[in-house]
Amino acid sequence: MENGGAWMGFHFAGFALTPSDYPQNWDWYHKVFLGAGQYKSNTWRPTSAILRVEDSAHPATKRLPQTFKSSPNEWYRWENDLRKNPDIKILLSIDSTSFPLGTGPKLYEIWHSGYYPVVWTNKNYKMLYVNMGHNDIDYENKTNKELSFQFANEVQNRLIIDGLLWLGGRK
Repeated sequence: MENGGAWMGFHFAGFALTPSDYPQNWDWYHKVFLGAGQYKSNTWRPTSAILRVEDSAHPATKRLPQTFKSSPNEWYRWENDLRKNPDIKILLSIDSTSFPLGTGPKLYEIWHSGYYPVVWTNKNYKMLYVNMGHNDIDYENKTNKELSFQFANEVQNRLIIDGLLWLGGRK
């Protein structure tokens, strides 16, 4: 990455509970490259959210509507407030009309307010982190049947394709 490579990471690519979960020298990955630090919590079950475009001029987001409904997803919350990191450019966040978000069963897995970035880039690298990536799956009945699909959402697919084109060098 420091030599000009391009990277797109989905959902679990940002996950680590504590620095001891990081492979050797991955403080750089979580704190500098992603900028998010440690994973702090999530919503549960995977739930659709209304997402808000924070930067409509970025090549990955310029063809998106200002707000749109996502596929169901498990949403992550991070240790660091990405708005305070001058190297991070937030592209999408969860819109406040999504609250409450999550269904539990644990009460802390249901978010009632807050600011949650879900797609961002680091201005020092050619990268895009995309929180989406967790289909809803029937764990309760132990069928493991997929109940939703991340890539069944036309607007999200446009974000991913335009992000890949940007990462690949398309102007």
